[in-house]
Amino acid sequence: MSLIRPLPSAPPAAAPDHLAALRGLLPGIAARAAARDADGAFPAEEVAALHGIGLLAAPLPAALGGDGLGTAPEGAAALCTALRLIGRASLPLGRLWEGHVNALRLVLAHGDAGQRAAAARDARAGRLFAVWNTGAPGEPPLRLERGPGGVRLLGRKVLCSGAGHVERALVTAIEDADAPARLVLVPLAVGERADLSGWTAQGMRASASGAVEFTGLALPEAALIGKPGAYETPPDFAAGAWRFAAVQAGGVEALVEALRDHLRRLGRGGDPIQAMRLGEAAMQAEAARLWAEAAAQRAEAADAGDAAVAFVGLARIAVERAAMEALALAERAIGLPAFLRPHPAERIARDLSTYLRQPGPDRALAGAAAHVLAAPAAVGDLWR
Repeated sequence: MSLIRPLPSAPPAAAPDHLAALRGLLPGIAARAAARDADGAFPAEEVAALHGIGLLAAPLPAALGGDGLGTAPEGAAALCTALRLIGRASLPLGRLWEGHVNALRLVLAHGDAGQRAAAARDARAGRLFAVWNTGAPGEPPLRLERGPGGVRLLGRKVLCSGAGHVERALVTAIEDADAPARLVLVPLAVGERADLSGWTAQGMRASASGAVEFTGLALPEAALIGKPGAYETPPDFAAGAWRFAAVQAGGVEALVEALRDHLRRLGRGGDPIQAMRLGEAAMQAEAARLWAEAAAQRAEAADAGDAAVAFVGLARIAVERAAMEALALAERAIGLPAFLRPHPAERIARDLSTYLRQPGPDRALAGAAAHVLAAPAAVGDLWR
């Protein structure tokens, strides 16, 4: 069952207005993506543009000033399209907005009325949210200690997308070694506590990813969101993987677009081998889109359960494989220029290859297989 508490949803016409406005922004976002490709870069202008068309508040339910993109079942299709379109223009921006949506979902699902209202005000004001869960290897996990009037954090998080720019970070912290982690909503000032020096990945350079040090940060009790273990509550924890798959699907589309432009520019599209490669790459892009859209509908349904989790597990692997196949086709078709700056395919391939490395792919596939094995329905009817 969906964790989002029922609230009045947005009028059906609201989401398409956002998508039309987003499509108007895409050429500018895509044009600036190359200039943003630098260590420690952050797409501040692009985030502001998303806020300008209402997309930072759009995930909120209508009662809190949003349109239900990500918090109402009827918003699933529009959310999937928005994630895919942003990913097509800029994978780092898509990663940041997907994290923003995820953080708002968690606060809305597990926070009390005051916490929900405060998060909604911040989103409407243009503050960027994120979820940071990864601890540094070999270091103790982020801890929280209770004190007079609130809690204090000790430790840090790594692989934090938007570090130094996110103003509302939802982090996981343990209070007791034997208890599940708690969600803590941390307000941050721009530039505060961030260290981007450790992010040396070949791609996603414009995501401002890095480590954030929380030691000594004192917060009120109201910063604690939900009960222990809320972050991994099923089915949302696993089923939510469809959202990053949707961004990745947009990246596949961008790569195939770069391949098509290359063949057109050089007049090689009529070559039968190159035409075959382009056709196969287009097939992979369409497969990724269809899997992402189907996963969105199942994961965001009001009665989503184990079957939806299994389907999303298959979908994220299918999108990953489509992306890897499209990468191989584009590199073979374009040749050496696909590895040379400033060819657009070079940057898109780096970003996509890096973003594909999401945690637990084997576990997701094994879980989906277990569902298929145990289900009584015919294979063709498993998710109907």
